[in-house]
Amino acid sequence: MNVTESESNHNHLEQMSVKELLTNINREDQSVPLAVEKVIPQIEALVKEIVPRMEKGGRLFYIGAGTSGRLGVVDASECPPTYGVEHGMVVGIIAGGDGAIRKAVEFAEDDENQAWKDLQEYMINHKDTVIGIAASGGTPYVIGGVKKAKQNGILTGCITCNPDSALAWEVDYPIEPIVGPEFVTGSTRMKAGTAQKLVLNMLSTAVMIQLGRVEGNRMVDMQLSNNKLVDRGAKMVMEMLQVDYKTAEQLLRKHGSVRKVIDHIKNS
Repeated sequence: MNVTESESNHNHLEQMSVKELLTNINREDQSVPLAVEKVIPQIEALVKEIVPRMEKGGRLFYIGAGTSGRLGVVDASECPPTYGVEHGMVVGIIAGGDGAIRKAVEFAEDDENQAWKDLQEYMINHKDTVIGIAASGGTPYVIGGVKKAKQNGILTGCITCNPDSALAWEVDYPIEPIVGPEFVTGSTRMKAGTAQKLVLNMLSTAVMIQLGRVEGNRMVDMQLSNNKLVDRGAKMVMEMLQVDYKTAEQLLRKHGSVRKVIDHIKNS
């Protein structure tokens, strides 16, 4: 059932006022978190499989095309600065290569053999996890990649917004938030894309917390890559150690992360 391509609940969009357009888009968007809530058990099951693999050195791979591929790349690229993990621990791969992040590559998503070739460049192995992201659940690039990964004993999951899709049948752990038709018929960058983003947030955040990358509610391993993050880190140190800002900032710059400051104080 191809829900993502079904007719919009709204018609004559070009005749709507700006306020009507925005109100109706927002009304449609409100269904997205409710759809995601229904698949929390599926997300939980996948997280519980990913964590022990990553504890043994496994990596998390996202594969997708178009909007779905871009969302995977975004989520992967934000893990190192947020949680201080090494680049390459979470990897986003998009059909057509990195150039497709900015500009669509024609027919890249139609090659069912390319994703496995792309994954092999990373020496993918049985400790790793591959999650295919495709709103339609029918993208050949993604289906081919997860199918081959599963055949090679690699844990597989997917995020798709169509029920009972070809992609879901090929993976160990399908996640299917069904958000219904898009405001603009077939424009899956909208509700489907939002649902995929929410699920990715939940997956990677839960995994990183389970891997010990958060203390309390603080990103204690975040990279100090700009002044805003240095300031945030200094305030964390101030609060945790009950010291003044200047002392906190000096400690942070000396040791390189909030966690290392706290560990140093504990062990000194």
